[in-house]
Amino acid sequence: MKKNIMLLLIAVMGMNSYGQQDSQYTQYMYNTMNINPGYTGTRGVMSILGLYRTQWVGLEGAPKTGTFTIHSPITASGQGLGFSVVNDQIGVSKETTVSASYSYPIQLSATVKLSLGISVSGNFLEVDYNRLTIHDNPDSELRGVINQTSPNVGAGAYFHAEKWYAGLSVPRFLETEFYDDIQTSVATEKMHFYVMGGYVFDLNESLQFKPAAMVKAVNGAPLAVDISANFLFNEKFTLGVAYRWDASVSGMAGFQISRGLNIGYAYDFDTERLGKYNSGSHEIFLRFDLISPLKARMMSPRFF
Repeated sequence: MKKNIMLLLIAVMGMNSYGQQDSQYTQYMYNTMNINPGYTGTRGVMSILGLYRTQWVGLEGAPKTGTFTIHSPITASGQGLGFSVVNDQIGVSKETTVSASYSYPIQLSATVKLSLGISVSGNFLEVDYNRLTIHDNPDSELRGVINQTSPNVGAGAYFHAEKWYAGLSVPRFLETEFYDDIQTSVATEKMHFYVMGGYVFDLNESLQFKPAAMVKAVNGAPLAVDISANFLFNEKFTLGVAYRWDASVSGMAGFQISRGLNIGYAYDFDTERLGKYNSGSHEIFLRFDLISPLKARMMSPRFF
């Protein structure tokens, strides 16, 4: 009974506030294109990333997110083209966003570039009321399946050099309301504003310190602030911690399996009251950069 009640609460929460917050990532510094299209192609090689996040483990109907991205420079000047698919599940709702992005680089100085990016996307929302367990009113109107589709556009500016980056972006400009025929509930896609940045400090020949931060603002929701600190050992092994303001603390670890293959894991512990009812959140990613042997000798190590 308690699980069914919790499922219903999460479903209601998802339908009334879903879309007010984009997908949440602890390792956002490795999944930048989904936040800022200006990042597209800036790694200098074709880069493929898969990420999976399961949030609030043990809580029925809790969010799960799967992400796939691929992007690459397409011209000698560094113009980039990318493609991504993000699938979110929460309660009885599923939302899939398919995006294509393009970036244009501008050389600001000998060491600093500005990449201006745009993206177009399609959003597909499905709500399956048939998955709800309703005890008190078997004739409830919460029956059937709702499918809604909407387009969107986004833009971003991404400044980067060898040791630092900074970005400003709005991944989706259009605000769209999804609703069912009987208007039992409404889900609204809101505009999100992102500011992010990071730096690499060389502490010695074998140790780098990589702090990063991201601020996310959206009308009708609290300001989200993420701060992280990673240490990179011998350009192979990463250990770090992160803090999401008034929400969670996290531990992160990563390993550079080869020059082109990187794997990372994060565990979040909720500091809110909801933390009493779940076993935390898990997030794992795998990134593969297609680096030719000739380019590997010419490239300097990439830290973001």
